[in-house]
Amino acid sequence: MADEVQSPGSFDEITQIAVLGAGTMGRGIAHISALAGFTTNLYDVDTAQLGAAERSIHRNLDKGVEIGKLEAAAAVGAKERLALENDLAAAVAGADLVIEAAPEIMELKVELFGQVALHCSAEALFASNTSALSVTEMAGATGRPQLFAGMHFFNPVHLMKLLELVRGLETSAETVATLAEVGRRMGKEVVVVRDVPGFATSRINALIGNEAFRMLEQGVASAEDIDKAVKLGLNHPMGPFEMGDLVGLDVRLKILEHLHATLGETFRPSNLMRQYVQAGRLGRKTGRGVHTYDESGKKIG
Repeated sequence: MADEVQSPGSFDEITQIAVLGAGTMGRGIAHISALAGFTTNLYDVDTAQLGAAERSIHRNLDKGVEIGKLEAAAAVGAKERLALENDLAAAVAGADLVIEAAPEIMELKVELFGQVALHCSAEALFASNTSALSVTEMAGATGRPQLFAGMHFFNPVHLMKLLELVRGLETSAETVATLAEVGRRMGKEVVVVRDVPGFATSRINALIGNEAFRMLEQGVASAEDIDKAVKLGLNHPMGPFEMGDLVGLDVRLKILEHLHATLGETFRPSNLMRQYVQAGRLGRKTGRGVHTYDESGKKIG
């Protein structure tokens, strides 16, 4: 790593992106990165996870072609631009932008960025896909806080239109502008928010999901009817339990615990949500959360 941190280059100089973590969010980010024309390295220590991610990305690209949303040549090009890597140094070498999509554990993210900084050029931009944690704290681990921001994508990444761009305490205006252009090239509408707990969207989503669990706990209505009421009455595309099961109830619980610790009693997690997580009912990824799912993730109960 060079000794002196440089100013970020222009958007035109972002050609190679490394995505760290091949879980649900990481593979989605890698998908839209490759489809947008960026050379994309998807990194994970778990080779089985990488293989599953590649199959998922290819399947979603093929489905896009099948339903007429994507040209066949574009899908082929995206597949060719995507590379899998289980060596961190190799994954980030030459990257102009590194996007982290690791689990929502601050210590893990800080350690990961500390390692990444050793292998990247001094001009490389860093971003975290965190949905609630402090971008400013993560930035401090890199030695280049002005080149660091949050890029909060939404699940499923290849379908959801929003990118919440989070400006840390020392994030430069040039970094924000460059990452906003990257997001727009990926097909996203971009909003810029300050680095506060939960940003904008996670605070609202956490409250809705938590209140839905409290209503279920109190017997106000069934989970099916609460989901239906929110979809048909409030025009949400998914009900709060469907959304929680998609995100992962363990992820939702971690966000609420963080918001409860930083913002107070309004965000105290529902006891019922905590029990679901303790029981291993995490949502689609385990086949059962509030609802039940088949192996393809289709709701069956």
